[in-house]
Amino acid sequence: MAETKITINSNGSIKIDGDFEIRDREGNLYDLKGRTVVGLCRCGLSKNKPFCDGSHKAVFEHEAVAFALPPKKEL
Repeated sequence: MAETKITINSNGSIKIDGDFEIRDREGNLYDLKGRTVVGLCRCGLSKNKPFCDGSHKAVFEHEAVAFALPPKKEL
C-alpha cells in the first residue's frame, strides 16, 4: 500500500496525497474519479465542500506551522 501524506497548506486547503478514500458520515464513498491528490476545504467557503475550490484566496489566513499536541486525556 502506498504512503498517504496529509499537508496543511498555509492560507489554504488540506492536501491529501497517496492511497486513500473519503467517506461521508453514513459511510458512503465519494467518487474521486481515480484521483490520488485532492484538496479539502478549511475555510468553509467552497461551493464544492468538502473539497477546496479556491474560494479561500485573499479571505482565509492561517500560517501552517507544525506543533506538538498536548498529552492525550486519560479516561
